[in-house]
Amino acid sequence: MTSVPTPIPSRTQVVLEGIKRRILTGRLTPGQALVETELAALFGVSKTPVREALKTLAGTGLVVMSQYKGVTVREVDAAMAREVYDVRLLLEPEALRRSVRRGAPLDAARDALERADEAADTAERSLANREFHRALYLPCGNPLLGRMLDELRDQAALVSTVAWSADPSWEREAAEHRGILRLAAEGDADGAARALHAHIASFVRRAFPEAPETADALGTPEVPAGPGAPDVSAAPEVPVPGGRV
Repeated sequence: MTSVPTPIPSRTQVVLEGIKRRILTGRLTPGQALVETELAALFGVSKTPVREALKTLAGTGLVVMSQYKGVTVREVDAAMAREVYDVRLLLEPEALRRSVRRGAPLDAARDALERADEAADTAERSLANREFHRALYLPCGNPLLGRMLDELRDQAALVSTVAWSADPSWEREAAEHRGILRLAAEGDADGAARALHAHIASFVRRAFPEAPETADALGTPEVPAGPGAPDVSAAPEVPVPGGRV
């Protein structure tokens, strides 16, 4: 019998989302200590929902619990980025390929792309970008694959937040998103998967050049974006793990 997850109490959920938003917008920085009493006062709750929220965030990889240091926001380095993005590269292009082959609707992805373009700040843009990617992989037809990618979303967003703070690159990424969406709309499942693979790989390579093994492992040629950019569908063939469905 499949177990049903226990719903998170409403107060814990509010605290959870509040802490998560502060982490993903840079208001709580990597390595910063998260003190239960301070967070309880901030959200006007007891320490119990704060403690439960922090446990959940530790499970998603956004915070780290240490016997000696207490709870801190997870620090982002090249090794952490490589781990997260290696898994994304294994799973997300294949999920998109399956979504396109199933003829999944793309309205949600288009809406998310528009919200990202119109975003007033980094927080809104980050959330919209996450929804864009999710709208492409979620209709893949394999709920387990979708859940696995969902579990990576927060960690990938944390990597993006740190990278954007050092070198904002969302305009380039938005152009790459449009190319991916165009190929998906044309029904080019393999082309869309290759373009997504190149998009993910080039981001982590640009953001963390100090990790040469990352670039070697991702091994995808960068796809220039913006006016005059070449058609991403013409990018060299990049093997995407999983093969054809």
